[in-house]
Amino acid sequence: LNPRRAGLYDTLRAMGAEGTISRPRTEAGEPVGDITAVAGELRGIDVPPDRAPTMIDEYPILAVAAAFAKGDTKMRGLGELRVKESDRLSAIAHGLKTCGVEVFVDGDDLIVRGRGGRPDGLTGNGTPIPTHLDHRIAMSFLVMGLAAQNPVSVDDATPIDTSFPGFLALMRGLGADIVTS
Repeated sequence: LNPRRAGLYDTLRAMGAEGTISRPRTEAGEPVGDITAVAGELRGIDVPPDRAPTMIDEYPILAVAAAFAKGDTKMRGLGELRVKESDRLSAIAHGLKTCGVEVFVDGDDLIVRGRGGRPDGLTGNGTPIPTHLDHRIAMSFLVMGLAAQNPVSVDDATPIDTSFPGFLALMRGLGADIVTS
């Protein structure tokens, strides 16, 4: 809940997401709380560039959420994504296109044409999405697979253990059929 890291929460709320925060507290000097989300319709919005520092690592999963929003979501000022573990801006766009989502990169802006909550046509078509050894790209597209019409796969899920060792077990608990080699 640190205001310098709460950009994703603020953006999802602006898109129409509902949720409540319970048990607000401080851990390791940071304000935290438990967030309970409620399923609902999202709408596309214009995400201003000044919000990027508060959520730069969360843009891959925001792009996945935007794919299910109604209307376009314009995420502006994402140049820093080009110099993360991979060129995340290109990786996000490529992954979304592979899954059948209309997406455009215009300079340092990412525009995702939302599908209005419809999973029809969303699929990986059996083509693994290149993660470029980037854990956030891998996790985001595996999450997308939970709502896609057909399986979504990634080329390498091993980097996920670096940041979220229990992720695959959590996903399986949500019903994901994740096969690793």
